[in-house]
Amino acid sequence: MVEIEIDGKKVEVPAGSMVMDAANKLGTYIPHFCYHKKLSIAANCRMCLVEVEKAPKPLPACATPVSAGMIVKSASDKAVQAQKSVMEFLLINHPLDCPICDQGGECQLQDLAVGYGKMESRYEEEKRVVPPKAGSALVAMEEMSRCIHCTRCVRFGQEVAGVMELGMLGRGEHSEITTFVGEAVSSEMSGNMIDLCPVGALTSRPFRYSARTWELSRRKSVSPHDSTGANLIVQVKQGSVKRVLPLENEAVNECWISDKDRYSYEALDSAERLTKPMLKQGGEWKEVEWQVALEYVAHGLKNIKHEHGADSLAAYGTAHSTVEELALLKKLMHGVGSENVDFRLRQSDFALDGEVKPWLGMPIAELSSLQRVFVIGSFLRKDHPLFATRIRAAVKAGGQLSVLHAADAENLINTANKIIAAPSDWLAALSGVVAAVAKAKGVAAPAGFEGAAASAEAQAVADSLVSGERKAVFLGNAAVAHPEASKLHAAAQWIAEQTGAKLGYLTEAANTVGGYLVGATAKSAAPAFSQQKKAYVLLNAEPELDAANPQAARTALNAAEMVVVMSAFKHGMDYADVLLPVAPFAETSGSFVNAEGRLQSFNGTVKPAGDARPAWKVLRVLGNILGLGGFDYETSESIRDELFEKGVTDLSAKLNNAARRAPTAGAAGAATGLQRLADVPIYFADALARRSGPLLATVDGAAPKAHLSAAAAQQIGVKAGDKVEVKQGSGFAILEATIDAGLPANVVRVSAAHASTSMLGAMFGDITVAKAGEGK
Repeated sequence: MVEIEIDGKKVEVPAGSMVMDAANKLGTYIPHFCYHKKLSIAANCRMCLVEVEKAPKPLPACATPVSAGMIVKSASDKAVQAQKSVMEFLLINHPLDCPICDQGGECQLQDLAVGYGKMESRYEEEKRVVPPKAGSALVAMEEMSRCIHCTRCVRFGQEVAGVMELGMLGRGEHSEITTFVGEAVSSEMSGNMIDLCPVGALTSRPFRYSARTWELSRRKSVSPHDSTGANLIVQVKQGSVKRVLPLENEAVNECWISDKDRYSYEALDSAERLTKPMLKQGGEWKEVEWQVALEYVAHGLKNIKHEHGADSLAAYGTAHSTVEELALLKKLMHGVGSENVDFRLRQSDFALDGEVKPWLGMPIAELSSLQRVFVIGSFLRKDHPLFATRIRAAVKAGGQLSVLHAADAENLINTANKIIAAPSDWLAALSGVVAAVAKAKGVAAPAGFEGAAASAEAQAVADSLVSGERKAVFLGNAAVAHPEASKLHAAAQWIAEQTGAKLGYLTEAANTVGGYLVGATAKSAAPAFSQQKKAYVLLNAEPELDAANPQAARTALNAAEMVVVMSAFKHGMDYADVLLPVAPFAETSGSFVNAEGRLQSFNGTVKPAGDARPAWKVLRVLGNILGLGGFDYETSESIRDELFEKGVTDLSAKLNNAARRAPTAGAAGAATGLQRLADVPIYFADALARRSGPLLATVDGAAPKAHLSAAAAQQIGVKAGDKVEVKQGSGFAILEATIDAGLPANVVRVSAAHASTSMLGAMFGDITVAKAGEGK
């Protein structure tokens, strides 16, 4: 440790620290623009100049290393005069558009100009003008004349998001921040650059000119999307959500959020919002009062139970529903005598039920310090953007990432080892890693693995995992949805145990872990909609987009006598009998349990739209109408406190990734023909994101294409841009073909969760592709 003195106060900091770090530890504020605690040092704004004893001139606090006995003065006449001079330079070319600037009220330049700016400018020449840049549907770069070249946005792209989308051109007063030629900003983390910008050069395109910051009330919330559980500040004006920003929580999301977290609020005002209960009468939809709709549902459930038995009733929620909603959905179904309730709509292998309650296997913060990571079946960057930033940081610090997947997807992380294999060959590939680990550790391979041979890629993965410390093996969304998920788990568990790694799941949604904890799972689990029932209650679920097999879902729903849709949006109009408007996350209170087992509760930020009601209240009233006991809750907190010990937020002790299943060896090349690999695009994973106009206007919001290997395209006789007919089961889709060099020859990547592919079958399995006929 090194002791220095700042403004008469002594402080000890580690050797190699900068003066700025010491000042932060003391709580001494030094004005700055380019410095940010999460970014590398640029030292290009010079606003943090301080006086250092024996130094001939002021030095930048952000880039001056501490030395023993150093005496620093941050507010001496010499330091303040230097800071004022820098401010004068910064303001020379800055446009005087504070009255119309979106950054007004939260602008660092504006704030510091009050303390360090002069009353009048000595500069009389014309100010420079920088033309607007392309930006994106999310990030506006219309007023780049405001830019002060702090390069925070550039460094964020390179260091955190993993892609350099912005850079600086020119020199001197001709310098300007710009996108690459003809390119738009497309990172799934791009909105963070708006937060980082200390002036109004980068602004939120959806938020532009819609409100002034001082008009907004700020309310805490939690992201309802992926399993990070990012902490949010929801900003509201006149009962309407205007903006969503990150709430800093170093243990969860640091100070970042993904664009899905930031912009999905735009769906709250979607034209598809369901705001009144609706009944289908004589084939036509009519708005009705809540009492009428709920009595219709209760009467229908009772009748169908009486005629066909309780087992003919089923309820499906999604893992984007709160703990309280899933708990009451389960309680309602158990109350009417049915155990057919589940939230795992994309899962097809349930062999580990009762053994495993999957979770990350470690605190989220530990991801940043892992030395060896093996990720199995995950579109990591799109499935879990904030986990990807932490693993990216771990790799930049010297860690190694290994991947097993069916697509060489660009995670923007330096990947040491890759095994790219068709989904049917994943178990065989893992078997090779098992064999290599057994040989390297000098232990016997599990029974049945005697003939397993390690490829060069499998050997490299094993060598990586055997070396180093702080290791983890993760199963991703695609591995969980895989038809052999339980076998993949068993092999991954053996590898983790033998290499001293932690086994974890990159769980799919905001409340996947919570769904397991409240037991919203069927005892005799089978793939959703694989067994046809007479009545379905759907909570926040759009089966044609959320189910593992949309064809089976649609067939089951069309054959049912009653389908109840509880949703914030109008959908399922062709198969539903009643639509009940329930409130999305911004309009209700509740709790999510994130991947690390952290219980996070939140309150509603605005009133529900129209006659929409929180889903837990709807389920409570439905329970009362059905005459069930235990539905007397007054608040969502009372439901939560009945489920979990009051005040306890760490629920990881209740979770378990260890299964008793013995590993099973797999053989490669058993499947013939083309196989489907279905990703769930980042902005189609849940009901809110898939209705947010700004998100759908991005590259990731575009309609899916049929991704073919060069070999498959040549065999079919198509080239990029051609239309192809993709068939699976009883359905087909006409899609644009694109050539993907990162796919095995026999794999076709066709996204799920999109209307254009919702007529296809299972996410994995045989698929046929042919050139579309003329006129189609």
